[in-house]
Amino acid sequence: MFYRSIQKCLAEWLNKPNRKPLVIRGARQVGKTTVVKEFSRQFDHLLYFNLEKREDREIFEQDFSFGDLLKALFFVRDVHLQESSLLICIDEIQNVPGAMACLRYFYEEVPHIPVIASGSLLDAVIDHYKGSFPVGRIEFLYMHPVTFSEYLNASGNEQHIAAFNAIPIPAYAHQMLLSQFHTYATIGGMPEIVHAFITTSDKSILGSIYEGLTASYIDDAAKYCSGRTMFQVLRHILETSPMEAGKRITFQGFGNSAYRSREVGEALRILERAMIIQLLYPVTTHEFPLLPNKRKSPRLQFLDAGLMTYFSGIQKSLLTVSDLNAVYRGRITEHIVGQELSAADPKRKTSPLFWVRKQRGAKAELDFVVPYQNLLVPIEVKSGKTGTLKSLHQYISMSRCPIAVRLCTHMPAVHQAKTPDGIPFTLLDLPYYLSGKLEAYLLWAFG
Repeated sequence: MFYRSIQKCLAEWLNKPNRKPLVIRGARQVGKTTVVKEFSRQFDHLLYFNLEKREDREIFEQDFSFGDLLKALFFVRDVHLQESSLLICIDEIQNVPGAMACLRYFYEEVPHIPVIASGSLLDAVIDHYKGSFPVGRIEFLYMHPVTFSEYLNASGNEQHIAAFNAIPIPAYAHQMLLSQFHTYATIGGMPEIVHAFITTSDKSILGSIYEGLTASYIDDAAKYCSGRTMFQVLRHILETSPMEAGKRITFQGFGNSAYRSREVGEALRILERAMIIQLLYPVTTHEFPLLPNKRKSPRLQFLDAGLMTYFSGIQKSLLTVSDLNAVYRGRITEHIVGQELSAADPKRKTSPLFWVRKQRGAKAELDFVVPYQNLLVPIEVKSGKTGTLKSLHQYISMSRCPIAVRLCTHMPAVHQAKTPDGIPFTLLDLPYYLSGKLEAYLLWAFG
């Protein structure tokens, strides 16, 4: 076990005066169970139930009153109900949809007992049980693959961690952190992969783990759909999404298939609910409120950059280049930045935004836009000073936004710049590896 940022959120949740049962949402294999079990070490007793196991599932499937259910949970784990130092964990709660409804009674009748539930396809449960879902009586945290900050913590090098956490980072640490990020972006952030690599420093052993992770998602696909045809569509999308990730996609014929738009769209939405993919729709405005334009084609964000690079067949080639943005048409850096932005705040389910011009046929497209104070700040992912900023300049000209960000290979720096038509703005250069700390650096640069 290595430190995950969600642990801080768990500690804050536990100490809330009006604590509600907590639900941790995330794809399979991102570390939900591990982090809860690590968190449980501070208690004398952990009442852990995995609803994928028949014997645990049957307890929640009985027609018990809540009082009898509570007694049954304590009875089967041989713990006294009067124990004060305990945590109840209900894992894979989506396997018994009625178990989610029980969480309201934990809040209403025994609020002193801390309860954590977790699952990997909770949106489907929420939709199915809208009438009995405990709205307002539970709270959520969102868990993603390991971030770069967590990867550094897993490495255990305290000097590297301290340098990364300094704002701004010291110049002497820049190349080392850039190199570390290069490795991280290449292997990805699945906890099992990170643990294996940190432990052995041997990339050759990772292939079987990538294969096993994907096989587990394919095996799960049968649980996400009702028929054989949809299973085949889901399987195809799971197998081809790593190659399509980072691109704007169309549903019709996705991944060189003969599948129709409706079939692909339904399958993609199922996988999005399982947090295996994200469909990032563009915004076509530079003003609030931010409404993604779903008439435009979305960009596909896959669960993890390491799975993306492995199944795209480019992982080995990445080891021989100095700038990730120089290969695969820049899709690797854009994808890992999107992954970092998604995971920046475990308290929110965040989908990164990008911008395109509204006019039909317009080619201007910004890699990302982020809300900061009362602004919608443009972000370009570029290879340092050599990359053009054409789309960023067009956005500045239209929005008059006074600040912008370029993610590149250079040290943090602030420049005064102008668009080709003479509109001034302030440009913040940030190295790729600081994309997860974007908000902190915007505050550092612009106040």
